[in-house]
Amino acid sequence: MISAQDLVALVRAYNPRTDADLIERAYAFGAEMHSGQTRRSGEPYFTHPVEVACLLTEQRLDDATIACALLHDVIEDTRASFSDVEERFGRDVAELVDGVTKLTKIQLSSSETKQAENFRKLFMAMSKDLRVILVKLTDRLHNMRTIRHMSHDKQIQKSRETMDIYAPLAGRMGMQWMREELEDLSFSVLNPEARTSILRRFVTLQREAGDVIRRITSDIEAELESSGIAADVVGRAKRPFSIWRKMEEKQIGFSRLSDIYGFRILTDEEGDCYRALGAVHRRWRAVPGRFKDYISQPKSNGYRSIHTTVSGRDGKRVEVQIRTREMHEVAERGVAAHWSYRDGVRSENRFAVDPAEWLRQMTERFEEAQDHDEFLEAVKLEMYSDQVFCFTPKGDVIKLPKGATPIDFAYAIHTRIGHRTVAAKVDGLRVPLWTRLKNGQSVEIVTAEAQTPQATWIDIATTGRAKSAIRRALKAERRSGHVRLGRELARAAFAHLDKKPTEKAMRTAARALGHEDADDLLAAIGASEITARKVAETLWPELAQERPTPDVDPARAVVGLDPKAHFERAPCCQPVPGERIVGITNRGRGVSIHAIDCPRMVEFEDQTDRWIDLQWAPGHHAATSDVTIEMTISNDTGVLGRICTLIGEQGANISNLSFVDRKPDFFRLLLDMEVRDIEHLHATMMALETESDVAQIRRYRRDLRTPVPA
Repeated sequence: MISAQDLVALVRAYNPRTDADLIERAYAFGAEMHSGQTRRSGEPYFTHPVEVACLLTEQRLDDATIACALLHDVIEDTRASFSDVEERFGRDVAELVDGVTKLTKIQLSSSETKQAENFRKLFMAMSKDLRVILVKLTDRLHNMRTIRHMSHDKQIQKSRETMDIYAPLAGRMGMQWMREELEDLSFSVLNPEARTSILRRFVTLQREAGDVIRRITSDIEAELESSGIAADVVGRAKRPFSIWRKMEEKQIGFSRLSDIYGFRILTDEEGDCYRALGAVHRRWRAVPGRFKDYISQPKSNGYRSIHTTVSGRDGKRVEVQIRTREMHEVAERGVAAHWSYRDGVRSENRFAVDPAEWLRQMTERFEEAQDHDEFLEAVKLEMYSDQVFCFTPKGDVIKLPKGATPIDFAYAIHTRIGHRTVAAKVDGLRVPLWTRLKNGQSVEIVTAEAQTPQATWIDIATTGRAKSAIRRALKAERRSGHVRLGRELARAAFAHLDKKPTEKAMRTAARALGHEDADDLLAAIGASEITARKVAETLWPELAQERPTPDVDPARAVVGLDPKAHFERAPCCQPVPGERIVGITNRGRGVSIHAIDCPRMVEFEDQTDRWIDLQWAPGHHAATSDVTIEMTISNDTGVLGRICTLIGEQGANISNLSFVDRKPDFFRLLLDMEVRDIEHLHATMMALETESDVAQIRRYRRDLRTPVPA
């Protein structure tokens, strides 16, 4: 552990005007407060805050942040209070320490709903002072470097949390070096065999091919020198996790992976970047589709660089990044470059992004989300997205995540434009709305006043902003219909108890069930979020108990058909008792029962003579209705068994199960289960959603126009 004087020397190396007294006092106070405490390794606990402070000096941060690093655990783990820190070190340092303490208390690896709320808290803490998250990221980096001293279960938990949250956040802030190290440290815990295998391949490759990096570096340097370009060239092998991710994405083995080396060309002037690009492309053949110019179109975190991939020596693909030294500082340190000091004053790097502006861009879309799922979806889309840059017909640039569609483009311009979208033209040619946009394309949105958002757009859109806007519009549009349907369902359920759904009765039920008003409750009934029977039983439980629910004959499960008529549940929407249904007559094949919101109903809009108004027979239905749900679960021992047991405990039966995607950490599967009614389905899905190893669950509606996964 270095001394306070050595730490001050590290700060003074980039900030000669540092407040040495502040840092030395923080060092002394932190050492006193943590006296007697030890880490799991047996070392004095205070070695950890000192190491965090040293790591922050490498990022050339200000005195207050260095002091915060030394004190970041004193409020949480010692007898020191906020007032003690404020009295000794001032308001700025105290608020930074308090911010880190609050972040530490957020458990980001909990269930989806709680995780969304914790993300809100994280962004609120960041919005007050971004230095808080810089300290927390560095704190996590040192903890991951020393993670071997933790228990195995704790290592797994922390590594997953780091891989899911902290590493992408570091990358989004432009701190790519930290993201790569956090990912690789997590990878060494979560999949040590794969990482070791890749490292062995590297050793074998180097033994067979020699020092490839040195040879290619020399080739590039010679080419630049012959073109009269002054530049530094740095080469490196990509980290094991980066290689593993590419192998997984492309589904190829290590031997077929070509671009495992990366090289950087650092110049003095921006013009030299493009001259260097020309020299590289003259010497080696460029790989089509692997060129990105982030100098003319920088990322939101200030990142600027030219990326190209060429076929280098022996036909091996080589990734080359070209940027100025100023750009490189931002590329290495991201948003943290804003606090960079040189000669005792804040350095003016013209490419460093304003943290306040960066946070505004990060949070403005999240504020529109109305529920936990929307917010979490928006956060993850924003955190993990790469970017493409497209142009409006007027030449304005629209930044979108990789994989974005014209729907996302329209909503990025304005919500009103998105709602009115009917078609799109890309580079002058009309394209489907599900087309994936590419860098540099010009996009024109065709609108119509009568158009409204379609339910299928949710699956087409990729940005949180577009998805949230579409959901809000659809919810508003459907609400009136749900209220009318809910009123009818309530009338039928109340009639079973010889009661009427008066306004007073519905208001009373709404209060008892936690709804804002009667219309809100009726909308929930119409949307199958709650059954009308449940509402009636809430008001008159004694009457419900006096009238036992009769069993329903499966052959007479539907009311409104001729007793001899043959009917079947439509496989596309799989309606279950409790859902609003409609029948469609099929010549010679009886009647197909569809849910009222089945997407296929639009096919029959002009064939109203085939529609039959139906409803499920009142009573107790047997658990024979198949429903397909889609789940993403952790790839851990015993998880699938626990899920099957949980379904059985809910009284549901699994009739089929198929895996549709397998990853090292997660499985995605389709599961058919037999349930009694919509209430039984909701209860089972809710029980599954509370299981910590279930990452995502939703009801799966088959599109019969495409093959069903085997």
